[in-house]
Amino acid sequence: MISELKINPEVLHPEIAFQTARSGGKGGQNVNKVETKVELRLDIPNSQALNEEQKEFLLKKLANKLTNEGVLILIHQTERSQLANKERVIRKFDRLIREAFVVPRRRRATRPTLASNRRRIQSKKQRSETKKMRRKPPRE
Repeated sequence: MISELKINPEVLHPEIAFQTARSGGKGGQNVNKVETKVELRLDIPNSQALNEEQKEFLLKKLANKLTNEGVLILIHQTERSQLANKERVIRKFDRLIREAFVVPRRRRATRPTLASNRRRIQSKKQRSETKKMRRKPPRE
């Protein structure tokens, strides 16, 4: 099911909208004059490159990174140049889209080994002894 959903992030690049703004933080005049912060926006529900299944999947998988309208917003502002920030935010976007379609492996249930159980019990006994030694002696 997921294999049919997978998409190459580069297919979505034409639909990406960029916005720039002045970055915050240190930087002196450069920060005050130059718009180096880059904001990437992708409107998933209105995307032409994605089919309905892919849209649904991305909306569910990236829910915490989307606006109420289903727009993905990513920001990068650590570099001193707008171009570097734009490249960084595109890489971040590509990685995010690729990782959204990765299906985590199912965990195979295993039992603890006899030796690990014995070590656990031994450490519990040792801890118990340490705490016993810290107690006040009983009154007579």
